[in-house]
Order: sequence, then structure tokens, then C-alpha cells
Amino acid sequence: MKKLVIWGCGGHGREINWLCEQLGIKVIGFLDERPEMKEKIIDDVPVLGDINDIINLKEEIEIVCAGVGDPVLKKYFVNKIIKAGFKLSGPLVHPNINISKRNTLEIGCIICEGSILTINIHIGNFVIINRNTNISHDVIIEDFATVAPGVNISGNVTIKEGAYIGTGASIREKIKIGAWSIVGGGAFVKEDIPDKTLYAGVPAKFKKSLS
Repeated sequence: MKKLVIWGCGGHGREINWLCEQLGIKVIGFLDERPEMKEKIIDDVPVLGDINDIINLKEEIEIVCAGVGDPVLKKYFVNKIIKAGFKLSGPLVHPNINISKRNTLEIGCIICEGSILTINIHIGNFVIINRNTNISHDVIIEDFATVAPGVNISGNVTIKEGAYIGTGASIREKIKIGAWSIVGGGAFVKEDIPDKTLYAGVPAKFKKSLS
């Protein structure tokens, strides 16, 4: 049985630990860069410290990088783990979710409880699909994106790298969400969103550019 270490011991990291419990996968620890967190016990799982603190486990474990929702942090952790030579976890999918053979799930993605994925959907590396998300046909969600709980994504939508879709947002068909952009919670997106911008509201409107 493979052993996992989850990067991040906050709320989402603890939810992934719970997902692993339901999948029968052993989580032996959390990672956290904050020195004060090392050796704490969270939900019965120890915080092992930073990546340098577990070098001796390199050949025994796989690491989950999507223990945080922030796309920028996810990419940072992935690069740090690859540089250190550790193995990355494969997809983690809640056991009650039916994944069509016509869908593609890449390395390190997370599909949480209650989500519905139909057909011809591509979920990229280290993508988080949070609870009760509905994803229709022919959707592409690129690497490092995060989809918060209760999001509805219509058919033929493309969500580019590192985008964040807020809780309860809805995206109409054939829309493109730009790379590293943010869609605010509860928004209704009816037009394409450029890269590195924040859109919010009903309908979603431009709020500001993101650095």
C-alpha cells in the first residue's frame, strides 16, 4: 500500500486526509514550512516539517501537492518537490464518483465528494475539483487550477492554468477563463475572462488586474 504525505495541514489538507481515509490510503504526515508547526498532531496525523526534514523517506512515499487551494502555492510546492527528487501522488478521486473512460485525469489532481463529471473532460495536473462541482462535456481545466465547492461549469469551457473559480460560481458554455485569473464566489460568467484578472458579480464584471 502506498504511503502519502500531504503538503498543507490547513482545512483543505485535512479534507484530503479524510478523502484518503475513505480510499484506504495511509497518510503518514503533513508538510508545513512554518517551524512552529513541526511535530504538531493534526487530525491524528503528525506534521513532519519541511521537505528537507523527510529526505530519508524519499523512496517510501508519494507527496500530494494539492493540499492547498491557492494555485500559486500549489505550483511552488510542486517545483520544490520535483527539485528535491520526490515522487508525486497520482489522482485522488472520491470513491462515490464515477469517472467516464472518456475523461482524462492527470498527476496530482483531486476530485472531491459529490462532484459530477460527464464526458470528454480533461483535468490537468494538480487541479482541485472541490465538493459538489458539476462539470459538463468537453471541458478542459489546465494545470494548477482550483475549482471551489458548488461550482457549475457548462460544456466546452476552458479554464486556463492557475485559474481560481470561487464557491458557487457558474460558467456558461463555450467560455474561456484566462490563466491565473480569479472568478469571485457566486459569480455568473457569460463572457471570456482575460489572463490575470479578477471578475465578480452577476453577471461577472472586471474588478481589477492581478500581478
